[in-house]
Amino acid sequence: MTLVNKNPLKLEAWKKLEKHFKATKNIRIDEYFKNNFCRAKEMSCSWEGFFIDYSKNKIDKKSLLLLKELALEANLPEAIKAYFKGEQINKTEKRAVLHTALRNFCGKPILLDGKDIMPEIQVVRNKMKKFSNKIINGQWKGYTGKRITHVVNIGIGGSDLGPSMVTEALSFYKNHIKTYFISNIEGDHVIEVLKKCPVESTLFIIVSKTFTTQETISNANRVKKWFLKSASPNSISKHFIAISTNLEKISEFGINQKNVFPMKDWVGGRFSLWGAVGLSISLSVGYENYERLLKGAGNMDLHFKNTPIENNIPIILSFISLWYNNFYKSESEVVIPYSEYLKNFPAYLQQASMESNGKSVDRNGSQVDYQTGTLIWGATGTNAQHAFFQLIHQGTKLIPADFIGFKTSLYNEREHQDKLMANFFAQTEALMIGKNEDELKNEDVANELVPFKTFKGNRPSNSILIEKLNPYNLGALIAIYEHKIFTLGVIWNIYSYDQWGVELGKKLANKVLEDFELEKNNPHDMSTKQLIKLYKNP
Repeated sequence: MTLVNKNPLKLEAWKKLEKHFKATKNIRIDEYFKNNFCRAKEMSCSWEGFFIDYSKNKIDKKSLLLLKELALEANLPEAIKAYFKGEQINKTEKRAVLHTALRNFCGKPILLDGKDIMPEIQVVRNKMKKFSNKIINGQWKGYTGKRITHVVNIGIGGSDLGPSMVTEALSFYKNHIKTYFISNIEGDHVIEVLKKCPVESTLFIIVSKTFTTQETISNANRVKKWFLKSASPNSISKHFIAISTNLEKISEFGINQKNVFPMKDWVGGRFSLWGAVGLSISLSVGYENYERLLKGAGNMDLHFKNTPIENNIPIILSFISLWYNNFYKSESEVVIPYSEYLKNFPAYLQQASMESNGKSVDRNGSQVDYQTGTLIWGATGTNAQHAFFQLIHQGTKLIPADFIGFKTSLYNEREHQDKLMANFFAQTEALMIGKNEDELKNEDVANELVPFKTFKGNRPSNSILIEKLNPYNLGALIAIYEHKIFTLGVIWNIYSYDQWGVELGKKLANKVLEDFELEKNNPHDMSTKQLIKLYKNP
């Protein structure tokens, strides 16, 4: 099955939504609560250790029913089936999208071109487990006989953002292995990481599907050069691991083929942490915790696949995003995790969402005449409250917010957790209710200050309250957003799983590099020529 090609603006439900939006757009969120004492209960749902409250939104029951109609008209249920069955929904690259198979523990076959891929996935899991245990237990020795103490992951994009985010998020569960990530081609950053790493006890994981990614291979060669100042070429096999498909390039680099973990073209880079790319996670927190991460995501997959639309967490969240993006014309969404462990989660979601749904042509190859992907940004609470919350509370832009918090702190630090979560709940309340002139005057605020201290409120938010930050729940949280991205792509009639938009800049960078290294004068616009000239002649 190829995804059905339907312009959402021409669907009957979209037309109904436009009328409904015009009729309700000026209703305040707090008015909805005054008119329906059951609203909070009716607009919330639970799943295992998750509670999602979406009642503080500029939306009502009819909006959600019409959005459900829209999803059905856009053939969302059929698209979900095709997604999980491994059909080629990434049509422009002629690929299936099966990162969900990497976290499947149901024991049932998943067929790709008629072949069950689960045995192969299990082989990779077993290899990751054995390798991780050898490194963690000290059985794997470096070239001088020392056990591995440091691991450096060299990759970029999905080969970096997912593993680095998860490793940071699960640092409470970390073992003795010190884990670092090199992604940017910036040489200064590479040197700063290497300064922390003892050459005789550091393992390097090079992650590149083709083993030709410019940033990754440049960094890998720089690291190899550093390594060979102290060790012989024969020692490379004890300190370098490859996650790739290009066995020829890997051999040229000097890596033993026993030290190669595979990547598959049916897994997009930004969703690859669930397979061999997650090796750095497994090394950092142990394979058992890595598998718990997979199982959390896998069980959220089942929720998304099998739960009716009206109770389906990723679908509900996608409806809310679409409502603001396409009807209120809100251009961004902010994600506020109330946990410092999740400080890199917004950056991870930026790639997952914006690389997926940042498309301006539909599945027919025609220019769209409606908004698609939203801008994703954010930071941790309460830091964010002292940074950009001023804009959200009193600025001119409508910015829907996702608040993410945990009922229990990992160190059972109740006093601080109470203060943290008090801020979480208070901010969502303040965004909704605001503060009007009468309240300020009753507080004897000077008349000339009243306009400055007025909060209009009516600012929307979702609250995602999770029992505890553990590997299982983190896996489920990531999967919620992955499926939200998928659902939006289906309704927007775009292909979410290709990323042609990153290719042009890469090709032009190679031409500029020729101007630097080979003294060529490739054709460029006048601005770029000026910049090249200034750079070459400081």
